[in-house]
Amino acid sequence: MSLSLRTQNTRFMTGLLASAATALVMATSAQADGHTAAFMDLEFDKTQNLNASELIGARVYASEADISNEPLAADGEKEWDDIGEIDEIVLSRSGDITSVIVGVGGFLGLGEKSVAVDLSELTFVSDGEDADEYFIVVKASAAGVKDAPEYLTNSDAMVRSDRQMLAAPAVERDGYEAMEAEQLTSENLTGARVYGSNDEDIGEIDSLLLTDSGEIDRAVIGVGGFLGLGEKDIAVTMEELTIMQKDGDVRVYIDSTEEALEAQPSYEG
Repeated sequence: MSLSLRTQNTRFMTGLLASAATALVMATSAQADGHTAAFMDLEFDKTQNLNASELIGARVYASEADISNEPLAADGEKEWDDIGEIDEIVLSRSGDITSVIVGVGGFLGLGEKSVAVDLSELTFVSDGEDADEYFIVVKASAAGVKDAPEYLTNSDAMVRSDRQMLAAPAVERDGYEAMEAEQLTSENLTGARVYGSNDEDIGEIDSLLLTDSGEIDRAVIGVGGFLGLGEKDIAVTMEELTIMQKDGDVRVYIDSTEEALEAQPSYEG
């Protein structure tokens, strides 16, 4: 049976509108997908996931024996060495975690230093039924921790690699005594005059650079210039300095002349 022209037109328009509506929905959906493609539908599962904030500050232990992620026996951690805590997490530009930075200052009498540990070398050892009860352990000996290369930032590398390190001078001055590390503070060092080993005045301590744990790492010496103008800042490690005091008068010595110190790479802060 043939359809009337009116009926055919009605069906055609109905189909056309339906097609248009479908196309609009698809276009809108594609546009929405384009706007949300960067986002994930993620439900945090603490049995499978970790937040970076949980790792920062977490203690890290070293064990010479093979490590299993099986639940730990009672007091089993006493067989490990507590070497420090995670200070930082390093990611590549592509978003992959490359390493964690562990501050191992004070371990076995070591001075403050940071070491990088490959994330794959860390084992999470369960310490209870709860998923967030665990120890973080790396297979390493005490000697291995001591000999591990120090983690350096770009500014650290500039100070330690781009300039020749100086030996702290042996200094004897009547009435002056060498200061120990625990006696050094920002108050008694900032502004202290810096002298060459022959007692020539070559500058002053302008500022101090601290480690993440708040310990003094480097001193910035202002050399040259006049009345603070044209002065050049040079960052040196504390190991290069001999620091003396007498009745509250602090004198800092370095095995260098003013000219030689000015020739060192400048610290840009």
